[in-house]
Amino acid sequence: MSALQKVMGWVDDRFPLTATYKAHLSEYYAPKNFNFWYFFGSLALLVLVIQIVTGIFLTMNYKPDAELAFTSVEYIMRDVDWGWLIRYMHSTGASMFFVVVYLHMFRGLMYGSYRKPRELIWIFGVLIYLALMAEAFLGYLLPWGQMSYWGAQVIVNLFAAVPFIGEDLSIWIRGDYVISDATLNRFFAFHVIALPLVLIALVAVHLVALHEVGSNNPDGVEIKKHKDANGIPLDGIPFHPYYTVKDIVGVIVFLMVFSAIVFFAPEMGGYFLEANNFVPADSLKTPAHIAPLWYFTPFYAILRAVPPMFGSQFPGVVAMGLSIVVLFFLPWLDRSKVKSIRYRGPIYKIMLALFLVSFIGLGYLGLLPSTPVATIFAQVFSVIYFLFFLLMPWYTSIDKTKPEPERVTG
Repeated sequence: MSALQKVMGWVDDRFPLTATYKAHLSEYYAPKNFNFWYFFGSLALLVLVIQIVTGIFLTMNYKPDAELAFTSVEYIMRDVDWGWLIRYMHSTGASMFFVVVYLHMFRGLMYGSYRKPRELIWIFGVLIYLALMAEAFLGYLLPWGQMSYWGAQVIVNLFAAVPFIGEDLSIWIRGDYVISDATLNRFFAFHVIALPLVLIALVAVHLVALHEVGSNNPDGVEIKKHKDANGIPLDGIPFHPYYTVKDIVGVIVFLMVFSAIVFFAPEMGGYFLEANNFVPADSLKTPAHIAPLWYFTPFYAILRAVPPMFGSQFPGVVAMGLSIVVLFFLPWLDRSKVKSIRYRGPIYKIMLALFLVSFIGLGYLGLLPSTPVATIFAQVFSVIYFLFFLLMPWYTSIDKTKPEPERVTG
């Protein structure tokens, strides 16, 4: 027995290292027909690591102080060795996180990855999405630029629309009557410590739940139904080395795109970093147009599409909240006989296409100033967005589907 084997044996007697490696990598059998859409889960994990590592280095020079925050960011960009690279990697990573998460969720909609027995995986995934939104919002204030300040002011003020407790709730979130040093400090604490811990925990349970029931695939077929004499799925292959190597291809392509943005277009025309955020926060000067970053704009457009009632924006806040909450119920809204879009009928395909158009349309409208014409379009897209979910029990049950194969088709 070699020295390495002795060391591994000593570790395994005290910690299930080899057993964990086998259960989650070398002896975890995944469907053999994964395609391009299955890159985005591992890419989301990669971006999470990038954000945590770059965030640690940024906090070494960042000052969570209303008088010093903006200056400390400028110091990082101009005077800290490679500080500009770390800052741009973190800001680009924030947007790319949402890119890969949105594509990952869309994959779930296409192939029915939320269906039985994967309901909990989907719920944990939506919780990750909510935590990611909170993390992005809290981090957005930290540069203490004009758009950071006023964007936070607008979002926190939405809580004031909640009947009875709204004013007290918004003051409690801010820690003051306005966005101030107290707000910056608590947002910093949540952004750097609390929410990353929540995200890591949710990712862990998401993966544990996934490996408990097994991965879905483009055919929506359960590979555990057909096993050989040794209990190995006939249509499965070990995750390692096959998919770890395949995922490296996705990682390389992703890092090429990521690097191109970081080095050549970190602001992405104002979509990733806004011009107003290169101006120090001024509580006496409101920007002409306040809009959240692109990954929040679909929900911001839904908020603006709902008319105020009795001078309160509460109906819009409710609609915005419901547009996210409805995602939790997706596993029980879908009544189709099949999971994958490959075998679904035309109605679901049309509804999914309309949902995609409405989501992208709402995202675009959320970036624009509010006008009567834009509001009408936002209302139409909002209705389509909600009808995709509310009518799902009906149209998925009447849709004509193709027979689902017994085995994966490749």
